[in-house]
Amino acid sequence: MPNPAEQILVSHAGSLPRTPELIKANQARQFEDDGFTIKSTEEFKQQLAASVKNLVAHQKAQGITVPGDGEFGKAMSQGVDYGAWWSYIFQRVEGLSLTGEDITNQPNVKSSPGNVQLTGFPHRRDRTLFSEAYADPDSGISTGRTATPFPATTSAIKYIGYDAIASDVRNFRQALGAAGYETGFITSLSPGSGARISNQYYATDEAHIYAWADALREEYKAIIEAGLILQIDDPSIAENWDQITPEPTVEDYRKFTQIRVEALNYAIRDLPEDQIRFHTCWGSWHGPHTTDIEFKHIVDLVLSIDAKYYTFEAANVRHEHEYTVWDTVKLPEGKVILPGIVSHATNVVEHPELVAQRIIRFAERVGRENVIASTDCGLGGRVHPQIANAKLEALAQGAALATDYLWGKDTATPSNGAAD
Repeated sequence: MPNPAEQILVSHAGSLPRTPELIKANQARQFEDDGFTIKSTEEFKQQLAASVKNLVAHQKAQGITVPGDGEFGKAMSQGVDYGAWWSYIFQRVEGLSLTGEDITNQPNVKSSPGNVQLTGFPHRRDRTLFSEAYADPDSGISTGRTATPFPATTSAIKYIGYDAIASDVRNFRQALGAAGYETGFITSLSPGSGARISNQYYATDEAHIYAWADALREEYKAIIEAGLILQIDDPSIAENWDQITPEPTVEDYRKFTQIRVEALNYAIRDLPEDQIRFHTCWGSWHGPHTTDIEFKHIVDLVLSIDAKYYTFEAANVRHEHEYTVWDTVKLPEGKVILPGIVSHATNVVEHPELVAQRIIRFAERVGRENVIASTDCGLGGRVHPQIANAKLEALAQGAALATDYLWGKDTATPSNGAAD
């Protein structure tokens, strides 16, 4: 990567808009007999490789210094542009099957003090509080599409996605070389997020989570051994809070979450921290988010994960004010944050000077060399491709302004109101 001691680096959270050609090739694929595994085709493989190559070249032209593969190799809904950040893994493990009950329709589960339990997505507190808005198709609320039907764990979980991750690595490596990059990142699911599907096999939820940890470690190793950066996606660290009714105490939630943190650290044991990014968020759906947990209650749990880089939402208007967390929380030595500087949650394209101001807020709190400008969440499927591209361009332009200011090249640039 370019030297972070000389400039603000620029990255993103993972998913980027698919091309029409890739979506068309995906439409031609069919499901296997199990109902949720998608068959591949030679046409899709060829189109995928070409699309990743073009995507990485485009990121280079936009000024992205730490690129990703856009999650192009992950299974997506038939015929739509939606990055299946979570459900892609259903294609890569065995031990799952369709049972008719999943997170989209399971009954509500009431938690009690000291006994935190997740409920299904339909029973989110945010969805209940704004039931009229969620029911109104013209309200602007979007929860995204499901890539495949959601299965349940019905037998021992085992990773079988070696060919799929090898394809991801191969396509990305070739694209990086063609564009002149040394490395970039590939996303992978966390054990805690994988274990959010129904468990109908393991004796305890903890055993279920650790089974996912053993399986996903195989994918983690494949990415790291290829010399790439592994980004572990785990919105559940923050997002689970909204899936618990009634609202738990912060203490109970932290105990509930600690198990997921420990399982992840178990999965990445002995893997090099300087090749690991950890991403959390409050869920990337377009909704009110008034029931989100505050970042201050979980930031230490996030920092206890054995990674070098931490990405989180910071441009989302529900959480933008939380940059002040870093006034009291000390970033550990050698760690780097990738705050969201532009948001997936609005079609408004951020002005480069606002981008610079947001970057400077963090840089003045944790050190300029410890900040990489990023997006809140994946842009693929969340905003129109034309808008996504404009946001990435604004991100790179704003990072250049912030660089000039932070390194003293232009002391007048975005200084007004930049840090408060």
